[in-house]
Amino acid sequence: MKMLKVQEKKDKGSRILFFLFMAIGIFARVWKFGVVPGDLHPDEAFAGYDAYNLLHYGMDSAGYRFPVYLTTWGSGTSALNTYLMIPFMAVFGAKIWVIRLPQVIVACLTLWVTYLLVKRLFHEKIALCSLFLLAISPWHIGMSRWGMDANMAPGFVIFGLYFFVRGLEEKKYLMLSALMYGLSLYCYATIWSVVPLMLFLQLLYGIICGKIRFDRYLILSGIILAIFAVPLLLFLLVNMDFIDAIRLPFLSIPKLVVMRGGEVSLSNLSLKAHRLWSVLKYQSDDMAWNGTSKYGIYYAGTLSFFVLGLFYCIKTSVEKIRRRMAFQKTLAKTASSSFEEKRLNAQKTEDIPELLLLIQVGCGILLGLLIYTNINRDNILFIPMIITASAGVYYLCSLIDLRYLILPALFYLCMFAGFEHYYFTQYREITDYYFYRGLKDAVEEAVSYDGVIYVSQGIKHSNILFLAEEPVTEFIDTAEYYNYPNAYLEARSFGRFSYDFDPAAPDRNATYILSQNVDLSPFEQAGFTLNTYHFYTVAHYGP
Repeated sequence: MKMLKVQEKKDKGSRILFFLFMAIGIFARVWKFGVVPGDLHPDEAFAGYDAYNLLHYGMDSAGYRFPVYLTTWGSGTSALNTYLMIPFMAVFGAKIWVIRLPQVIVACLTLWVTYLLVKRLFHEKIALCSLFLLAISPWHIGMSRWGMDANMAPGFVIFGLYFFVRGLEEKKYLMLSALMYGLSLYCYATIWSVVPLMLFLQLLYGIICGKIRFDRYLILSGIILAIFAVPLLLFLLVNMDFIDAIRLPFLSIPKLVVMRGGEVSLSNLSLKAHRLWSVLKYQSDDMAWNGTSKYGIYYAGTLSFFVLGLFYCIKTSVEKIRRRMAFQKTLAKTASSSFEEKRLNAQKTEDIPELLLLIQVGCGILLGLLIYTNINRDNILFIPMIITASAGVYYLCSLIDLRYLILPALFYLCMFAGFEHYYFTQYREITDYYFYRGLKDAVEEAVSYDGVIYVSQGIKHSNILFLAEEPVTEFIDTAEYYNYPNAYLEARSFGRFSYDFDPAAPDRNATYILSQNVDLSPFEQAGFTLNTYHFYTVAHYGP
């Protein structure tokens, strides 16, 4: 009876910690959501513009109806993020917080699913450690607050793994795993190079452990995965010039202006390895919008815990494999046993969940060797790293005394408090430039006037397109570029917007959206009214 009460007390304590960590994580992601960062990064602006186009016109910015891959910038972006914006945009309109809403929802769900996943792989304590470290991770908090396509990938890969682990026990969940992995292919193109390997190794693990066999659930899972993979295979064939673009009323396989296929390759492995190590060691890629160099991806010291956790996972896996091999030798001597009996006996042997975590880490590292790493390009690595680091923290404290878990917890809480203050103050000031703060208000004023609107070069046309809600039909008919064809197109003009003007000789019949590096004195001398919105100034002559 006493032991039962102790267990109930432990369970209650675990539930309290779970809800506390979830509350911390959700609060860190939704506090001042849609305001910080502000206003819009050009990539999320283009994603939002295409969501607006698909909702109202049924086509993307190049005229493709419901494409499997978007044609933004000329070299394209993945489409899932944009499609997930559409229902929210239909209800709430084309607002900045609306195009960020899918990302924050996926990020908060990822916290919960990571806890459930680690609890199944290991146990409650490591699950709580993983939830805590992910909830306060500077990288995960930052990426959850803006709508870049790549930011979706870590969540859907983790969803896929979670349902795969559940599918090892209940076969129907394998279909959900296939669905999530299929959707992950529409999150970010770089992961196409490692997700097939990830799935193959996980499938091999399930077969060896006797948890997966050829049955209707496996067939249906394969069909689901194929439904998602085939359009992307056709997309590759189109953009490798094997077949023409496919245009159907309900689906398009687009032809990009430039295909960035060379970004994923086996060339310059040493350079890429050095870059990957640099990003992991210094927790920065020198791109302010991807994270803070001061607090990094997962805080100081976490890389050491990750190495320790990696050692723990490898050591435990080797021990379990040896025991499993010894059991298999014993089983093999029982010649009278049928195949089905041997399979059932294999199921009774010790599972090796550490291998599943190592597969995730290994594929993330492999991706870092195939690309020139920055934080958003190899972001599928970081949640497995955080889980592994949590295992390392637990392993270290278990060697001493589990009560010492309070020490790393206090350290991380102090770091988290410092990060939150920094993120909403100094870091916000740093990122304001990259998220074009003030441009929303400037565009709103400029479009209220009639006539031509001149825009300073350096203000990406994607931001203007979304904020002005430019009709896509007019954009397609009138768009001209400085650098066509190019992987990163820069607009010269579209609709009534133009980037070609002489700031020294302002036209009184036009309105101007000017960046902070433009000399305003010619406009003042010409009698223009100037209204400044943070980094941007609207110049208009007349009432």
